[in-house]
Amino acid sequence: MANGWQQAAAGQAARMLERLHEYVAQETPTGDANALNAFADRLVARYADLGGTARRVPAATGDHVVANLPGRGPLAEQPPLLFLAHHDTVWPVGQLGGSMPWREEDGIVHGPGVFDMKGGLVVLETALQLIAEQEANHRPVRIVVAADEEVGSPSARGLVTAESEGVVAAFGLEPPHPNGDLKTARRGSSRVRIEITGREAHAALDPESGVSAIDELVDQLIAVRSLVGSFDDVLCNVGTITGGGRTNVVPGTASAEIGFRFIDPDTERAVLDSIGKLEPVRDGARVQVSVVSNRPAWRPSAEGDELLAKVAAAGRSVGQEVGGAVAAGAADTNLTGWLGVPSLDGFGPVGKGAHAIHEQIVAATLPERAALIAAIITSL
Repeated sequence: MANGWQQAAAGQAARMLERLHEYVAQETPTGDANALNAFADRLVARYADLGGTARRVPAATGDHVVANLPGRGPLAEQPPLLFLAHHDTVWPVGQLGGSMPWREEDGIVHGPGVFDMKGGLVVLETALQLIAEQEANHRPVRIVVAADEEVGSPSARGLVTAESEGVVAAFGLEPPHPNGDLKTARRGSSRVRIEITGREAHAALDPESGVSAIDELVDQLIAVRSLVGSFDDVLCNVGTITGGGRTNVVPGTASAEIGFRFIDPDTERAVLDSIGKLEPVRDGARVQVSVVSNRPAWRPSAEGDELLAKVAAAGRSVGQEVGGAVAAGAADTNLTGWLGVPSLDGFGPVGKGAHAIHEQIVAATLPERAALIAAIITSL
């Protein structure tokens, strides 16, 4: 059937676009529990239609989804393959009706979430549908769809860890590299919050009685920049800054969230330990540092190379050349790779513009990716 997956998937191209349009139309920003739970219900029903058992896993900011599909034939009792996805996006409700309308033009599909990563959800569903229709032999398949991946999966980390137990390999449905290559390793990623408490006072009549939390925060951020500069190849982005209220009041509170990316666990630990020891510059100021979310570095491995070789062979069986390279971005495959599970990511459709207003995919790569995943599931 290997050569037939490409043809079978091509026959689903129009339906894949329809389903993707339906998914994009149901906007699911991170943290909007009602929107995410409604989409989770949709996924649970879809995986049940495909012959699996699925459930919502409760979380305060939006429920996750876990599904298990039984294997068939001689491989039915073998360890499962794990697929990792997410249904949250970075876009607020209303983005679709504003500056990012759904549109198809010259084989390119635009819209919030088409690339990151509702296209990947449609690709996996289609592959599973093709396998069911052909009654092909395969290992069991396990699926975890996180609701807070875009903010580091703080509530999904334990779930991903638990569902990784006993699997033979893990595959992420995140976008691939621009040329379609898969992702074979990822930088570690941590979000850190620095909170400053100062003391309010009248900025003109009694400034000496105040302790500016904003001034303290600025000095702490300069210290962080200096600290990061002492390490090789650490990425640091101050993503948010808040504080104060009025120009005639010495600000009593301020905070910042910083995103870090690391190539190895030792550097990550050293940087986070150092930042955790920050001391106030001003008398009367208090500094509190907390790690909001963390994804450990996923390093290249011999097991990963072996998995890529098997996936490349599956790709050749459907007429595709599959390559792989290390990625700078982080995702839930960081965790499986760090845990020692052979992992690959980037099985979503080819496109560009993740987290950007020009987010888009190449429509033709939807059935191509579905054929590749069908070949992988039935050959590993």
